[in-house]
Amino acid sequence: MFVHPSFYSAFILSCLGLAFHRTHFISALLCLESMMLSLYIALSIWPIHTQTPSFTLIPVLMLTFSACEAGTGLAMLVASTRTHGSDHLHNLNLLQC
Repeated sequence: MFVHPSFYSAFILSCLGLAFHRTHFISALLCLESMMLSLYIALSIWPIHTQTPSFTLIPVLMLTFSACEAGTGLAMLVASTRTHGSDHLHNLNLLQC
């Protein structure tokens, strides 16, 4: 079945994007959101594929945490853009206050 390789490849590609394309903060946030989306779809389809009783609470909780993560990430993006002038990750240094 083509469902499993597509979700695995979507998750792995977003992990690779997060690891190698870290120039802008917004691209890192988009990679994190694509990872969460692929996990959400995989968890939603898993009970259908295995023909088990539906565990609807787990995907809904994951979607809730993903929305909270997106809101926090966008707030951090706005704060870093206001203080540093851009969203480049190389401008952010944890050793400087």
